[in-house]
Amino acid sequence: MLEKFCNSTFWNSSLLDSPEADLPLCFEQTVLVWIPLGFLWLLAPWQLLHVYRSRNNKSSITKLYLAKQVLVGLLLILAAIELAFVLIEDSGQGTVPPVRYTNPSLYLGTWLLVLLIQHSRRWCVQKDSWFLSLFWVLSILCGTFQLQTLIRMLLKGNNSSLAYSCLFFIFYAFQILILVLSAFSEKGSSDNPSLTASFLSKITFSWYDSIVLKGYKQPLTLEDVWDVDEQSKTKVLVSKFETHMAGELPKARRALRRRQQKAQRNSGTKQHGLNKNQSQSQDVLVLEEAKKKKKKSGTAEDFPKSWLVKTLFKTFYGILLKSFLLKLVYDALTFLNPQLLKLLISFANDRDAYVWIGYLYSILFFVVALVQSFCLQYYFQLCFTLGVNVRTTIMASVYKKALNLSNRARKQYTVGETVNLMSVDAQKLMDVTSFIHLLWSNVLQIVLSIYFLWIELGPSVLAGVGVMLLLIPVNGVIATKNKAIQAKNMNKKDKRLKIMNEILNGIKILKYFAWEPSFKNQVNDIRKKELKNLLTFGQMQSMIMFLLYLTPVLVSVITFSVYVLVDSNNILDAKKAFTSITLFNILRFPLGMFPMMISSLLQASVSLERLEKYLGGDDLDTSAIRHDSHFDKVVQFSEASFTWDQETEVTIRDVNLDIMPGQLVAVVGTVGSGKSSLMSAMLGEMENVHGHINIKGTIAYVPQQSWIQNGTIKDNILFGSEFDEKRYQQVLEACALLQDLKVLPGGDLAEIGEKTRLLVTHSIHFLPQVDEIVVLENGTISEKGSYRALLAKKGLFAKNLKTFVKQAGPEGEATVNEDSGEEDDYGLMTSVEEVPQDVASFTMNRENSLHRTLSRRSRSSSRRLKTLKNSLRTQNVNTPKEEKELVKGQKLIEKEFIQTGKVKFSIYLKYLQAVGWCSIFFIVFAYVTSFVALIGSNLWLSVWTSDSKTFNASNYPASQRDMRIGVYGALGLTQGIFVLVANIFSVYGFTHASNILHKQLLNNILRAPMSFFDTTPIGRIVNRFAGDISTVDDTLPVSLRSWILCFLGIVSTLFMICLATPAFIIIIIPLGIIYVSVQIFYVATSRQLRRLDSVTRSPLYSFFSETVSGLPVIRAFQHQHRFLKHSEELIDTNQKCVYSWIISNRWLAVRLELVGNLIVFFSSLMIVIFKINLSGEVVGFVLSNALNITQTLNWLVRMTSEVETNIVAVERINEYINVENEAPWVTEKRPPAGWPSKGEIQFNNYQVRYRPELDLVLKGITCDIRSQEKIGVVGRTGAGKSSLTNSLFRILEASGGQIIIDGVDIASIGLHDLREKLTIIPQDPVLFSGSLRVNLDPFNSYSDEEVWKALELVHLKSFVANLQLGLSHELTEAGDNLSIGQKQLLCLARALLRKSKILIMDEATAAVDLETDQLIQITIRKEFSHCTAITIAHRLHTIMDSDKVMVLDNGKIVEFGSPEELLAKPGPFYFMAKEAGIENANSTAL
Repeated sequence: MLEKFCNSTFWNSSLLDSPEADLPLCFEQTVLVWIPLGFLWLLAPWQLLHVYRSRNNKSSITKLYLAKQVLVGLLLILAAIELAFVLIEDSGQGTVPPVRYTNPSLYLGTWLLVLLIQHSRRWCVQKDSWFLSLFWVLSILCGTFQLQTLIRMLLKGNNSSLAYSCLFFIFYAFQILILVLSAFSEKGSSDNPSLTASFLSKITFSWYDSIVLKGYKQPLTLEDVWDVDEQSKTKVLVSKFETHMAGELPKARRALRRRQQKAQRNSGTKQHGLNKNQSQSQDVLVLEEAKKKKKKSGTAEDFPKSWLVKTLFKTFYGILLKSFLLKLVYDALTFLNPQLLKLLISFANDRDAYVWIGYLYSILFFVVALVQSFCLQYYFQLCFTLGVNVRTTIMASVYKKALNLSNRARKQYTVGETVNLMSVDAQKLMDVTSFIHLLWSNVLQIVLSIYFLWIELGPSVLAGVGVMLLLIPVNGVIATKNKAIQAKNMNKKDKRLKIMNEILNGIKILKYFAWEPSFKNQVNDIRKKELKNLLTFGQMQSMIMFLLYLTPVLVSVITFSVYVLVDSNNILDAKKAFTSITLFNILRFPLGMFPMMISSLLQASVSLERLEKYLGGDDLDTSAIRHDSHFDKVVQFSEASFTWDQETEVTIRDVNLDIMPGQLVAVVGTVGSGKSSLMSAMLGEMENVHGHINIKGTIAYVPQQSWIQNGTIKDNILFGSEFDEKRYQQVLEACALLQDLKVLPGGDLAEIGEKTRLLVTHSIHFLPQVDEIVVLENGTISEKGSYRALLAKKGLFAKNLKTFVKQAGPEGEATVNEDSGEEDDYGLMTSVEEVPQDVASFTMNRENSLHRTLSRRSRSSSRRLKTLKNSLRTQNVNTPKEEKELVKGQKLIEKEFIQTGKVKFSIYLKYLQAVGWCSIFFIVFAYVTSFVALIGSNLWLSVWTSDSKTFNASNYPASQRDMRIGVYGALGLTQGIFVLVANIFSVYGFTHASNILHKQLLNNILRAPMSFFDTTPIGRIVNRFAGDISTVDDTLPVSLRSWILCFLGIVSTLFMICLATPAFIIIIIPLGIIYVSVQIFYVATSRQLRRLDSVTRSPLYSFFSETVSGLPVIRAFQHQHRFLKHSEELIDTNQKCVYSWIISNRWLAVRLELVGNLIVFFSSLMIVIFKINLSGEVVGFVLSNALNITQTLNWLVRMTSEVETNIVAVERINEYINVENEAPWVTEKRPPAGWPSKGEIQFNNYQVRYRPELDLVLKGITCDIRSQEKIGVVGRTGAGKSSLTNSLFRILEASGGQIIIDGVDIASIGLHDLREKLTIIPQDPVLFSGSLRVNLDPFNSYSDEEVWKALELVHLKSFVANLQLGLSHELTEAGDNLSIGQKQLLCLARALLRKSKILIMDEATAAVDLETDQLIQITIRKEFSHCTAITIAHRLHTIMDSDKVMVLDNGKIVEFGSPEELLAKPGPFYFMAKEAGIENANSTAL
């Protein structure tokens, strides 16, 4: 039929059986024309529909668009001309075949369709259509055959169809031009060129060229990296994830309930009841919980399971499907290579084969490899993008969950553990999702390999498969052990990071008490166990590597042996051997990856469980907190009962309380009466048992431990509110901050470190001024009323007040502040360190209260305040923030330093030194030996296969056969054994390096001066101990091992190819130049992108830690959304660096694989050219190795970059190893034994500053403090009180002058010799997780009797004795399972134990209630009577019985004498006392 259609022969196979093969013209004009046209017409409707559905704004006409439309228009004209020619040529006698009419008509329709498609793309972001590009490629490829046929006809002088030929040549040229134009991308409105890149630019990643070029010329910055597209933004991903999560999580929760009901039926249930007689405060409750945890430690807690994978699958199934199809095509093409190799060996052995067949095979080799490359790289891009998206989704979801997690669920996680969920676990999921398709792909490759091997070697292959099957359970056992080790190590890592977090949060206390060695030992002990696990893990991995190397060798040896032994007719020839070897090489990858994949799946399953437990945890239930604005009351408690945990006793019981608008209400009660719990219940932080609370309006909350964000003072005050100059100034004035801000460098733009703590007073001097007092006892309201009414009632309040009234003066308790207004202020003006809080003043009508305060305040020294205010206003308003030069000292937290350029060679040397040169020599020697064995086994195989030409089946000597098998097996075994030896050596070497680097880092961080911690966020330091140490532990060793293997693999392959075809050396040189230049361009960009990734990750974890610490505040102000938004911005910033790094890898891979494909192409071309000199064995030997090189070349550069980007971790660790240290802990000059025996302190013109760039804070202090004198130090904020403390402990080093204690200049001895002999009771009671005993005596220097005695003196003996574990009772992170009062008493016990001659108290009672305050004062006066005591006072009553009072102002002593002397003459102290209503030294004494 088709022959009539063409009027010529459709198919003639004899045309191919000649040295100059050709296809019939009819075939070329029908089949080869209709294939591309059919492709276009089939896909066009789908494309147009897609464009219609996803259309955007119409873009303007561009030159590129016009050029493409004009060229297609010309093609349309050409088709019309051809049709006209045909009509003219046809005289109606039917001489012109129908095909000549049909094709131009089809083309006319096709070009009109193309014009329409190209026009429709103007409504798309990406103007170029992938399927049009493929159509042009197909059309040009299919047209090539017709082109060469027409050229041949013209060369033979056949001019009958000259006009048609000319039209075809023009038509062909236009198509090539359009394809070239299609490669260019149109500029779009988006900054990100990936969105507008053409199809060809996309598959070759050429759109990324500009970044690579920029990265090569200069180090990349964050601004150079493009933002991710809208679909990959955190907000979009999380919203999709949550939609599917809303369907899956409830199912999992229902399944959990069914499991629990089943378990309850089996074991019987216990009912939870309310005990009306007893209530618990939060701290007692946490102790209960700790007891329960101990009991429960044997059984794991159940939680909703198996929902996360389903949710992730539903969220990302689109990417999974696309990547699945690409991987399928790639795997199918992989098995074409052995078949092509087989054909090429046959071609080399067949001396009569036509040369064009060889060239065809070479071209096919290249085309198959090229298509494989594009499929693989696009598959990888999709998979890694999927991985990043999964990581982003998990990180954002964990953050969002943290904002809403219930208190009960939150108590199960420390800050460190939660950060680990975001960093380590999210990363594990990212790694596993990137390679998820290998699960089915590995199985497919194994099955296909075995199938093709069966075709080659028959049933003999079953012997090899049997060996493989035997090795699978071995790998499985090792993988399971590895999972257990991994889980253990995650646990150890969590513990280590938890301690590190605490060390960094409490570093000042460690320095005051010289406790660094104890905590260093704790960290080192955990690290030792971690490294032991790491070593075991490494040994297991080495075994897996050994089996991975041995398996293909073992399988090929056994298979070949069985093949030649079972039947004497089976002779191993080159075709069988090398095709089988290629198949075995293909088999090596899935066999190696399968156990590793299983292992990483098991690791990920640990992370999945942790994430499912966290994300599936209960949310905070705030349904009991109602917001009805129609109520006349501002706060109303209705029969409200609340608990911290539904499984424990009720904490707040049956509370009924009404607070009216504008009222100032105080909540009072003894320790553990439930004051803090009442506030927490109002904020929705507790679990409701029954009843409810109604709140009208918004809440402002000042927590017991103030939470300050790392940022400027202004940012912390505004806390996300809009800046209103007038109101802002009012607030500063109301909070008495104007004077303090004047002192600070940069004013309100000065930065505060994240570790700043502002603690407050539990003083009763506010009570007469409040409208109503609520008295709590055991979680219920025992009485309420005004101050006078409650005193008259003579109930619990009056009784408690009477106990403490002695120590307060007639006008209540005064705060030390020079500018504290007139007497009728009732001493209410507080310094910055004393913002009132746990008196729990809630003022809902904030405008009124502020107005009330201001009107009172305005009577005081308004002129000075106005000047301060004006100076601040000038500073804030007149100068734009961006252009403003930073005042020195204003910038506290320095921007993280980003290394640029190449990693210095000294960093590599540092790491290699840590590994050990001896280990390195053995590692390299063993690897080289294994590759020599590999070359040997390949050469031996080619000699073995050449036997098939010398001998036939009947005369093949058995001895020869046995020798061939034996040597081949021995060489394979040698290879495996030396890889094992090298791996074992490397495991020990790399673990040794990890140990050394961590030790050096820890030692140096603990020796860093306090100024380092003030200017460096904790997150940044933790990142060194978490991310960077993890890289050195796990990632860097793998990268280095892989680099050595890849490098030696390439060298051995090229050596073998050149050995067979020396002419190949000529091709190696240009390919080598391309390879190296691509690598140079890439490495510079990749390295910087990895650095940017690290640097953008630190703020993410810092912000997360900060958020977890300040959750109650964020929730109280209802700022969850703002924090969530900021977190999303931080994640997106990090994500764009990771995404860009992934693209840079794909950019590299496509180019390197092209080099590899060219090596395969040229080596096969050489074989065709030098066919006469080569045998089939050599062809098999060369090509089976060349086929291996493509991936290895790619991996070498990837590994070079991996090594360089991972060595950045060593660089970052090294940066902190080289942080300048404080003075030595112990020097050669030691103080005399028993020093200080008297406790005399002399200050001689002592000067000090916080940092070199700042002004002096103490400006020439000179004074003598005699033995056993009690000194009170007063002064407003910024006067230098705390600097005096820090100077005594040498936290700050002298800028001039000296401090002499008992005749010894403190600057001349070691820090620990000094600090161990002084004792401080700090303002902020800092405790650490661990036992009570360790918190009191970390070095175990005291007996249990001494410890109990100290606890007895601070009235904690009965409390500790009642604990189940006594002194071994475990404290949670930061001692959060104790109240503030208990914490402060423990700190006092710590001081008592030390029995020092010198005691410094930094307002030790500022944060405790009156009961605890009294206990502390009595204990101090009695137990420290033999000491020289210096008290930094914020309240005058605490120092009125001192021997002397030192008044500081602006870093100088303005008065120094006994309280009586100072009160006798008008001066700063006299006026302070007068304002506080203190008339003589005895008026506040106990």
